[in-house]
Amino acid sequence: MRILVTGGVGFVGTNLCKRLLKDNHEVCSFDNYTTSDKENEMEGVKYYDIDVRDGIKDGAFFDKVQHAWVHTKEFDVIFHMAALARIQPSIKNPSETIKNNFNGTLNILEYARKHQIPVIYAGSSSKHHGLYGSPYAWSKYGGEELCKLYSEVYNLNTSICRFYNVYGPHHIRTGTYATVLGIFENQYLNDEPLTIVGDGEQRRDFTHIDDIVDGLIKCVGKNHKGEIFELGSGVNFSINEIAKLFDCKTKYIPARPGEYDVTLCDYSKAEKKLGYKPKRNIETYVKQWLKGSK
Repeated sequence: MRILVTGGVGFVGTNLCKRLLKDNHEVCSFDNYTTSDKENEMEGVKYYDIDVRDGIKDGAFFDKVQHAWVHTKEFDVIFHMAALARIQPSIKNPSETIKNNFNGTLNILEYARKHQIPVIYAGSSSKHHGLYGSPYAWSKYGGEELCKLYSEVYNLNTSICRFYNVYGPHHIRTGTYATVLGIFENQYLNDEPLTIVGDGEQRRDFTHIDDIVDGLIKCVGKNHKGEIFELGSGVNFSINEIAKLFDCKTKYIPARPGEYDVTLCDYSKAEKKLGYKPKRNIETYVKQWLKGSK
């Protein structure tokens, strides 16, 4: 199959591209490299510097896609992973988050509608904790609603996969978009205390990237019309419990707006309809990572 991955140089996109290559697919990536690392590029993937935010009216997005199309011929499916993640950056810069996550999704769906290409969309579990808690939560849910709209009105095949707290190879360790586990790893490597937000008792469903990729791929070839699937581990841990796995010093910093107390995935629908079953756990991952870091 010829497959397009938006955000193909990001954390999720990189791991997805790696798996798709392993499965012998022809893979193309669109990424604007804003939060992505060019070092994630790998042999076998066609990479294009294309920004999904480019406007529909001025035709810039479609012109760039058409140019890429010449080289990639025709896509059989689109994995739309491109987005600005994380709650705190969205609170500081809401317009950028909405442009990326909502408008970018609209552009992809318009492109897919014109060529009837199935879209598999990266949703977010933040929907369960209040749509108006952050621009990030609203923008990702808005993308879900667009998928359902295009399925209803244009009969477009769309699948929505909600992610929980994803970790694993290529997760971001530094900067505004770093993940919790990525931050802990970076602090550990630099012999710094692990920073714990609030009291550390907030619980998160940490899900390995390989399990997320498994769930995404299981949506390929299905006739979905805005179907929603929760992809998580079904187990959660407090931030304090995760920090203890590193067995090093910690320090507590003030709680932040927009954060929530508990995430916990019910993946029963994904298990029933897709055969999704998470296989990895964070305790084993951290122990293996610590062993490899020495």
